[in-house]
Amino acid sequence: MVEPRMKTVGEKFECINKLLPMRKAFKSAFISFGECERRWYRSVAENHTDLVVYGRLFLANPDLPRRFELNAPLNMCNSETIAIPDPVVGYSDYPFLEETNA
Repeated sequence: MVEPRMKTVGEKFECINKLLPMRKAFKSAFISFGECERRWYRSVAENHTDLVVYGRLFLANPDLPRRFELNAPLNMCNSETIAIPDPVVGYSDYPFLEETNA
């Protein structure tokens, strides 16, 4: 299920747990996808979903689990380069998190 991310075209808004009625009605594995970033772990812990899909967020952050672990800033996905034929730009040009050893 895709959690809605806008009321009308171009108007983004917070849409927390809008899929909960469908989750309660569905009696099998429930997979959710949406624009939410770090709050998804709570959705699983609170039984609002079984699995979470991180499409564009993972594309833009090839080290996403590490960024979540460190509460590090996230790269924003460039939607203009998602499905272009260029072999270098779009899917493989997002920077990894640079960590310093202290």
